[in-house]
Amino acid sequence: MQLKSLVGLAGVLALAVISSAASACPEYLKGEYRKLHSKDSVNICELMENKTVLVVNTASHCGFTSQFKELEALHKKYKDKGLVVVGFASDDFKQEDADEEKAAEICYLNYGVTFTMLAPTHVTGEQANPVFKALASQAREPKWNFNKYLVGKDGKLVEYFGSTTKPDSPKLAAAIEQQL
Repeated sequence: MQLKSLVGLAGVLALAVISSAASACPEYLKGEYRKLHSKDSVNICELMENKTVLVVNTASHCGFTSQFKELEALHKKYKDKGLVVVGFASDDFKQEDADEEKAAEICYLNYGVTFTMLAPTHVTGEQANPVFKALASQAREPKWNFNKYLVGKDGKLVEYFGSTTKPDSPKLAAAIEQQL
C-alpha cells in the first residue's frame, strides 16, 4: 500500500473515532452552557468525555451552600482519576444571588471552587435545562438545592443523592470510586 493511501486511511479512521465519540454523547448532554460570571461557555459532552460526572444544582444563599467546600474536596481528590464535578447555579428555589458577580464571589472566593460552575439556569419544571430534564426522568427532579446526580462515562445516571447527602458521604464516595 502506498504511503498516500495509508495517510488517507489514517485520516478516515481518525474521523470515524471522533465521529463515534461525538455520537456516543447522549442527546441531553449536547450543548453549550455559559460559565458562571463569564462570557466563556463549556460543551458538556467535551467536558465529560470518558469521565464520570457529578452534576449538582447549586445556590449561593442556601442552608446547603457550605457543601461547595466538600464538592471542591471531591473535585480535587478524584479529578485526576476521571471525575468531573459540574455545578449548575439555579434560582428555582429563590436561593441564588441575583447578582451573578456576587454568586461567583461566594463560589470562587468564599469556598475556593475550581470545578466547573455554570451560569444560573432552570433545573425544575418545564423550563428546566435539557440536562436536568433528562436526569429528572431517570431519577427525580430536584426538590431543593444541592441534589447530586452521578453520571457514568456512558452518560447514564448511576445514582441520585438528595440535598441532605453531603459530598463527603461514604456512600457517595463509594459510588464515585466504583465508577472510576
